[in-house]
Amino acid sequence: MIVCVAVVGHQNNPLYLQSFTEADDALKLHHVVHCSLDVIDERVNNPKRNAPALNETFLGLLYPTENYKVYGYLTNTKVKFIMVTTDLDVKDADARNFFRKFHAAYVDAVSNPFHVPGTKIASRSFGARVSTIVKSFGSGTTA
Repeated sequence: MIVCVAVVGHQNNPLYLQSFTEADDALKLHHVVHCSLDVIDERVNNPKRNAPALNETFLGLLYPTENYKVYGYLTNTKVKFIMVTTDLDVKDADARNFFRKFHAAYVDAVSNPFHVPGTKIASRSFGARVSTIVKSFGSGTTA
């Protein structure tokens, strides 16, 4: 189950953060997302260690914690997508598919002529689309 998704700008500024849990743990999830930025920067700046291809945008499992697994995705414009999940056995194919759909929703949201680049995403339609994508995660359906 996905508990949190985030979009972080190229200057590490949060553009979108959505929690999908009943509990009031948004601050803890925000901290997990913030910590994952260091791992992303390490992987991007030291690609020879564990990067299969130079043009690969899916970063895979960034790091596991006691309760969560954190996955990352980096766009060509250096915008970072982060997914925090409680599932212990997430398949890379499912995570790639999620990030592909999430990236398409992000592109649609920032293509809005009223959206100012580099600012937080406040679109209700983007939020609804992200919720649909999160609900369909791992079920094999398309959103």
